[in-house]
Amino acid sequence: MNERLFGTDGIRGLANVHPMTAEMALQVGRAAGHLFRNGDRPHTILIGKDTRRSCYMLENALTAGLCSMGIRVLLTGPLPTPGVSYIMRSLRCDGAVMISASHNGYADNGIKIFGADGFKIPDQTEDRIAQWITDGELDNIRPTGDRVGTARRIDDAVGRYIEFAKASFPKGMRLDGLRIVVDCANGAAYKAGPNALSELGADVIAIGNQPNGMNINDNIGSVHPEEMRATVIREKADVGIAFDGDGDRIVMADEKGRPLDGNAILALLGLDMLERGALPHSTLVANIMANGGLERTMAPAGGAVLRTNVGDRYVVEAMRDKGLTLGGEPSGHIVLLEHNTTGDALIAALQVLATAIRRDQPLSALAAAYQEMPECHRKVAFENGAQIPDDLLEALGGEAEAEIQGRGRIVLRRSGTEKIIRVMVQHEEPRKAKLVAGELARRVEAAVRKA
Repeated sequence: MNERLFGTDGIRGLANVHPMTAEMALQVGRAAGHLFRNGDRPHTILIGKDTRRSCYMLENALTAGLCSMGIRVLLTGPLPTPGVSYIMRSLRCDGAVMISASHNGYADNGIKIFGADGFKIPDQTEDRIAQWITDGELDNIRPTGDRVGTARRIDDAVGRYIEFAKASFPKGMRLDGLRIVVDCANGAAYKAGPNALSELGADVIAIGNQPNGMNINDNIGSVHPEEMRATVIREKADVGIAFDGDGDRIVMADEKGRPLDGNAILALLGLDMLERGALPHSTLVANIMANGGLERTMAPAGGAVLRTNVGDRYVVEAMRDKGLTLGGEPSGHIVLLEHNTTGDALIAALQVLATAIRRDQPLSALAAAYQEMPECHRKVAFENGAQIPDDLLEALGGEAEAEIQGRGRIVLRRSGTEKIIRVMVQHEEPRKAKLVAGELARRVEAAVRKA
């Protein structure tokens, strides 16, 4: 393999085309089985999935690979990624695999692997799996007879996750009187999201809750929240919630239909936790693409923001390393380590709702505390795989930094999933952000042409 098998969030690609084929899924299953074996005791791995048609193909291939290595397999059916992480810990599994391409369209799919602690396995472990597959090291490991693995379905996986999510909501608090629009993206949260909120007393209006295998994220969900926002206005709802396809991202809307992205949700939760003395070291974690408004919002209240590389796994790694409990990304990955080990859109929604109830304020009033910094984004595509040296990128970014004179932020980075360089400029003045972003993008384009 010339390119790394695993990307920033597991293996991902067009389903039934390399690397997202049944053959590769079988090999990944075998390698994962080998990874999690420890001695002669029985080993169990949980497999969850979203609602894509290709999940059937990949689920069966992964199951075959795991069983061929002597692993007992538990199948949850469609379940949000955070639900898979929770149930594998609850059942004391040795690991878990989630089949999903998150916010991508239905034709794509992906595989991400979790360790026994419920966290995504690190880059080095992913590389070991890829190496085993490439080298054929596992070809001669063939358990036989009663040492071949088995597979069975868990009938109550969604119900277990609903109860887990509800347990994160403050005792004695209910959602009575709240009218909530829930957009499930026709994805993995299509049952858990509406049911959990309804059981807590909310009047729920569910959309995007009719998956057919091909409509996941189809102009709906957290990447396309327009329908959710329009429904909030039309139905005179108090809150809107939009999940992505695997239920680990969230975007919200206030009672006026105005959007709250991951930045706003982080700021809202961060301020509340800070004021309650529930934010360790008075610090939250966000990636480098998160808005500078986080610092502008947290600093006056005595809070701080720790920055990481892009990718929710890096946010989580920093949180664990520094003993922090709140982190996230602008896309809506919100991680609350007090409750779960990965981004959990349903639990994040419940914590925002709890904050609104505690303060007896509508979501619009809570969101008003977030001081967003104007930002502008540009993309520069590679031509024929051309690359710019890192030192040149740093120099171009440094020149732009000098232009904004400490009144904003510059991020210049290669995408981890596309052949593009991302340009982001944040500045106190919207016009300045646009001007600097445009000029920086032109300089990067010129450098790409020369590369």
